[in-house]
Amino acid sequence: MEERKGRKGAETRARLLDATQELLESGGYFGAGLNQVIAAGNAPRGSLYFHFPGGKDQLVGESVRRAGAAVGTALGEIADAAPTPEAMVESVLDFLGERLESSGWRKGCPVATVALEMAADNDPLQQACSEVYTSWEAALRAKLDGRPDADDLAVTILALVEGALMLARAHRSREPLHRVGRQVRVLLA
Repeated sequence: MEERKGRKGAETRARLLDATQELLESGGYFGAGLNQVIAAGNAPRGSLYFHFPGGKDQLVGESVRRAGAAVGTALGEIADAAPTPEAMVESVLDFLGERLESSGWRKGCPVATVALEMAADNDPLQQACSEVYTSWEAALRAKLDGRPDADDLAVTILALVEGALMLARAHRSREPLHRVGRQVRVLLA
């Protein structure tokens, strides 16, 4: 009985995190109200406060870290399969472009909206966003290992990808991603 209870609790917690991430990506921090999370997660109100006693900021922080880890895992797999840094960036842009387009232009970066809305005023959420971006920079840096400018290039590429995602979302087109891909190839040559 205890095991079933534990599994059910873990499932409820995961549903709340999934719902939060969906709402964050489509509507930002302010578009992810607790009532919306509860409804989208199909969970009773008490479950929200049981699993996230720190309230909305804890829920959002964990959701950002969780989504960041999922994207980070995909980036790591792409990096491992890519023969060159240029091929890795092209594959990353294709992956993110497909994710964005297949979501109806709602799922750009799982971190950017929260970072833009909350990082200046909310230290715990700023920290969560910073941790995710740092892990993504590390994945890029690892593929650029051996280059004296690997640190700068990793940050530059991440910034270009983030900007391209924002433009692709605004234009509802992958063209900004393609253009950034071409420029990254030039940058890495």
